Amino acid sequence: MNICVIGTGYVGLVTGSCLSDSGNNVTCLDIDESKINSLKEGKVGIYEPGLENIVLRNYNAKRLKFTTNYKDAIEGSNIIFLAVSTPPKDDGSADLTYIKNATKELAKYIEDYKVIVTKSTVPVGTTHLIKDIISAITDVEFDVASNPEFLKEGSAVNDFMFPDRIVVGVETQKSEQMLRDLYEPFLRKEDRLIFVDIKSSEVSKYASNSMLATRISFMNEMANLCEKVGADIGNVRKIMSQDKRIGKEFLYPGLGYGGSCFPKDIKAIIDVGRQNGIEMDLCSSVDKVNMNQRNKFFDKIQNYFKDLKGLKFAVWGLSFKPNTDDLREAPSVDIINKLLQHGAQISVNDPASMENFKEIFNDKVEYFENNFDALDDADCLVINTEWSIYRQPDFANMKKRMKRHIIFDGRNLYNHEKLKQFGFYYTNIGYSPENE
Repeated sequence: MNICVIGTGYVGLVTGSCLSDSGNNVTCLDIDESKINSLKEGKVGIYEPGLENIVLRNYNAKRLKFTTNYKDAIEGSNIIFLAVSTPPKDDGSADLTYIKNATKELAKYIEDYKVIVTKSTVPVGTTHLIKDIISAITDVEFDVASNPEFLKEGSAVNDFMFPDRIVVGVETQKSEQMLRDLYEPFLRKEDRLIFVDIKSSEVSKYASNSMLATRISFMNEMANLCEKVGADIGNVRKIMSQDKRIGKEFLYPGLGYGGSCFPKDIKAIIDVGRQNGIEMDLCSSVDKVNMNQRNKFFDKIQNYFKDLKGLKFAVWGLSFKPNTDDLREAPSVDIINKLLQHGAQISVNDPASMENFKEIFNDKVEYFENNFDALDDADCLVINTEWSIYRQPDFANMKKRMKRHIIFDGRNLYNHEKLKQFGFYYTNIGYSPENE
């Protein structure tokens, strides 16, 4: 098939490259000329395992193209995916400016039947709004559909190639068949294609992310309780995970969720409820708990040291999760800002996101390519992201390098007894040495 993907951000580029890898001719369209030129030069600009190889392979095979020209991209396509940004406004509602603008532009070049698919995460009713916009511009037959993405940063390519489900909201048999044919190569082992009405499809993305965010915030509340009463959240988690009704996923306490999806989607579904006269009390509480979690972690650091001025803090991990360079809503940004405000010195390491971090903090912190070098003369190590390189470090080397042997672990990477044997003061989420 001939496919157009509008938007070359995270979702758009993964979608376009993976669809081209299954044999489709895909044109990725973006109004950002510099981004398109970079992609033509083989510069992906997104840290995502496997993405660069798949982009280059299909671009060189001429199955994947990049352009800023709407006319060429739209006229030659059977299916058009809208994968542009829908950032949150100040009130939490989704800003649909980009998706409206893209819709108005693509509508000018519809000359034969096409299926217009919303890939972006959008509030309920957006796909029908797109239909109304196009209908006001052209009389040519078209259909709209909703196809939310369920990609996890750090494993997006694998998630697309081997999906646990593909959700599609449609109105007609014709559009359903076209999208069924498109996704058939990804469903060889098992048909996990779910066709529903458009509004159910739109809600499903918000509902899924809100449920996962709820589990994270719930476990963080339990972790805070454990710290107060002298329990170990690790033991509690093990017990909970054995309950088949609960399962093992998303039961790890930490600094809370970040990234481009959970924070935005929670706020968006709260706003959708508000617009329809429903107070989303649980979702609002999930959001509140998440924002408080990083504040509690900083408070723990401040309460231990009392005065942070002049102290050196080594920070391991900047991105909101491992295997990505994404700093959107990353706890590290808030925590480091607070440390700097209290007069601390900061040295940082992250395998992927330091260049992005420099755009925020410039020379306010020191950057180290080697995580151990960041520890030299540090009063404390703060862990924000559970990158694999941090999971089993040389503690003896760490002890030699650090001025004071103190670790505040926001991701529960280490064993308390082991750290005690090495002579470290170690505290994490849901357990406190003071309770021993």
